[in-house]
Amino acid sequence: MHKISSWDNVVLAYEPVWAIGTGKVATPAQAQEVHAELRKWLETNIKADVAASTRIIYGGSVNGSNCKELGGQQDVDGFLVGGASLKPEFIDIIKAAEVKKSA
Repeated sequence: MHKISSWDNVVLAYEPVWAIGTGKVATPAQAQEVHAELRKWLETNIKADVAASTRIIYGGSVNGSNCKELGGQQDVDGFLVGGASLKPEFIDIIKAAEVKKSA
């Protein structure tokens, strides 16, 4: 971590290991819990302003039907989208991210 001179361009992506390639998705509460812990780690080990400004995105079977609830979590800043990016529902995922961005 000491080799990162600027955190402005750092984005963390989290996907539960049990979700990789399974089509399973974390509950919004599970995603929020891990993202909050990652932010807490950044605050403790780096700096509070880094913790507040670093984007932490969720990946793990994000799709058009779960993106709004996942994206509504306080510490979920966006998504790392896999297969859903090839489907028409991808626009719903983009719109879900735009709602949070404008809030």
